Amino acid sequence: MIRLRSFLGGQWCDGEGEGQTLVDPATEEAVATTSTKGLDFAGALTYAREVGGPALRAMSYAERGKLLKAMTDVLQAAREPLIDASVLNAGTTRSDAKFDVDGAIGTLAYYARLGEQLGDRHFALEGEGEQLTRSKRFWGHHLTTPRLGVAVHVNAFNFPAWGLAEKAAVAILAGVPVVTKPATSTALTAYRLVETLVDAEVLPDGVLQLVCGGAGDLLDHLGPQDCLAFTGSGDTGAWMRALQPVTARSVRVNVEADSLNAVVLGPDVEPGSDTWQVFVRDAVREITQKTGQKCTATRRIFVPADRIDAVIEALSEGLGQIALGHPGRDDVRMGPVASAQQHRDVKEGLEALIAAGARVVYRAEAAPVGVPEGRGYFVPPTLLRVDAPHDVALVHEREVFGPISTVMPYGDVTEAAALVARGEGGLVCSLYSDDRDALRTLILGVAPWSGRVLVGSEKVADQGISPGLVLPSCVHGGPGRAGGGEELGGARGLSFYQQRTAVQGDRALLDRVLS
Repeated sequence: MIRLRSFLGGQWCDGEGEGQTLVDPATEEAVATTSTKGLDFAGALTYAREVGGPALRAMSYAERGKLLKAMTDVLQAAREPLIDASVLNAGTTRSDAKFDVDGAIGTLAYYARLGEQLGDRHFALEGEGEQLTRSKRFWGHHLTTPRLGVAVHVNAFNFPAWGLAEKAAVAILAGVPVVTKPATSTALTAYRLVETLVDAEVLPDGVLQLVCGGAGDLLDHLGPQDCLAFTGSGDTGAWMRALQPVTARSVRVNVEADSLNAVVLGPDVEPGSDTWQVFVRDAVREITQKTGQKCTATRRIFVPADRIDAVIEALSEGLGQIALGHPGRDDVRMGPVASAQQHRDVKEGLEALIAAGARVVYRAEAAPVGVPEGRGYFVPPTLLRVDAPHDVALVHEREVFGPISTVMPYGDVTEAAALVARGEGGLVCSLYSDDRDALRTLILGVAPWSGRVLVGSEKVADQGISPGLVLPSCVHGGPGRAGGGEELGGARGLSFYQQRTAVQGDRALLDRVLS
């Protein structure tokens, strides 16, 4: 068992006392401890602002991109140890661990290339500007510059590598230093990631700091130039937004929260067709990948009423091929949920949905393989059915963060879009159809409630991505229940960490000053 420390103020430091214990969720054995009691979080934020910030702002976009490229190369070389840490502490299969670690590396590489494209500039102008008065000489520009604070990132337990890297990549390219705090229960992977970067000495002092353990009074010291990005539960996100320092100092906040992501199978899709096959494949993957512990996982599946039995049969067959057990085994395709608390939450959520009117139509019965009987936080893949989706409100309100999804019928695509909207905001909605009229109605109906819409159809059946894959070039986030935030999206993501300022004056003078 090892001790996880925090990296603050340019050095590794340990908190007082035994602190919290991290476990292997497959065996419930302790693997690490960590504590932040007594650590100087105010000093860490000051260090980021006074040391890391000036170092980044002195660099051009291209130079910051080179930092991200160096991070990419270092982490690519350390890929296997990071995967091992995820299997041990997060309960992920090697395939799921690769999904996390490779996502982190890929996102850093993408923003490294974007930095190269943005070039040797320290600021950006939006467009060509415009004439503001009758005089052609009086001109206006919108200028974007790095904020002078620190980006505090509070990440979820399910993607300890990717969650850290995707936020850090955007902030660093924007010119803002980072203090990152992974969820304690699965922090080993994030700890190893930061440890690898620190040992390689690829970043200037103060650019990336790590809080390993409880957040303590970290958020109490946020100021008016700082940014807070959070991924996790909606309740915690709302609590963060309402913190006195956040509201009083107008701290920028981005939240990615609970999401009852939906799938709609179009009325034109015949069983056995290519579009049907990709729908079944994606649904099974999104229910079971990372043991259903993804913010983008499928929670609600809406299908034509006359196809519901065929859908349940196909999904049950697919779920039946998912071997549950110790994630280190090559023959296992799904491991445990990440912690004892997650195990309790999933069981309680499932029981609540059943009590509200859902019924179980598939649940794997085989015991987990490769672990002692009765040990580990295992939840078998489970499929629920609700025949009256308008009458069972809870299925549109409560996200069960595990390998559980509910199949429901609809009459026409207008009703399907309305049922998607009952979730009050999602990160991704997936539509499977080759009917242009149906897709137009669905896309326009679900778009206001969705951060992303993925369309699966015959022509891209073997080329498209799965709904749960977050690409750095496209925005990630969603309205309403999903947190109301937005991150990534290529250069769009930089705006969260930068200040947009209108600059007005003599055009010729501004052209010389801002060239």
